[in-house]
Amino acid sequence: MKHHIDLHMHSTYSDDGEFTPSELVRQCHAAGIRIMSITDHDAARGNREARREAEKYGIRYISGIEIDCTFLGRNLHLLGYGIDTESPDFAELEAQILAQERAASWARLTLTRQLGFEISEEELNKFADINDPAKTWTGEIFAEVLLEKEDYMDHKLLLPYRAGGARSENPFVNFYWDYYSQGKPCSVQMVFPALEDAVAMVRDNGGKAVLAHPGNNLKGRLELFDAIVKTGIDGVEVFCSYHDTETAAYFYERAVQHSLMITCGSDYHGKTKPAVKLGETGCWVDPREIEGQLDF
Repeated sequence: MKHHIDLHMHSTYSDDGEFTPSELVRQCHAAGIRIMSITDHDAARGNREARREAEKYGIRYISGIEIDCTFLGRNLHLLGYGIDTESPDFAELEAQILAQERAASWARLTLTRQLGFEISEEELNKFADINDPAKTWTGEIFAEVLLEKEDYMDHKLLLPYRAGGARSENPFVNFYWDYYSQGKPCSVQMVFPALEDAVAMVRDNGGKAVLAHPGNNLKGRLELFDAIVKTGIDGVEVFCSYHDTETAAYFYERAVQHSLMITCGSDYHGKTKPAVKLGETGCWVDPREIEGQLDF
């Protein structure tokens, strides 16, 4: 179901976003979205441009960010809404993560080669963000390069991500989850803020902290949710492209139980997640229920 609220999307200020903040605003306008937030990975710089563009179209814009963080050994994502995007806290966070990503990119290249793939720096840079002087290489970029290489059209590791394969719906990001995410063969350890510190960063800068797509990040460890609530989160992204109806219902009930905000977001990236469309959050409650909580 498509609604007029979408509070989770990524621009080119994320390492895996395809469109500029202004382009996202125009796409939201075309899609009938009246309330939006751009939540780039560990970066708040795109909000100023987005807010300025949103004013032209009469779209209510809510500042946002998505922070990588950890809790009891689990990698999580925390959405921050209504934040002071000019705070040096977010500039410092972005710089710290980017420095690690530069080193991690080379480690990912080594691990990918150990899977048996021949891949070069030059091939990866063709797909890296041209505005990124560091040319960081995400798992999604590795997927894009490998899936286009003629030599690997029939490679058994890639077949699930090709048309008709079990992981073909969003092939680039699925390849990332299967090979580069925490605990997978090409995973590279990064040092992210503790969840408690990420929550404090958001709240200290005037925002509200919302746990992103918990059905994905807490898969197999749902018992962590009650402990996460105690860190001071303000809400839960109940409705998103990762949650089926059953998962959304579970977290909706838990959010009500703990008197938490309920939010919805598509997690739109563009080509990284081609099956994900703006406004398609899977939200089955009256959108006024969501809108009534957005007191930023």
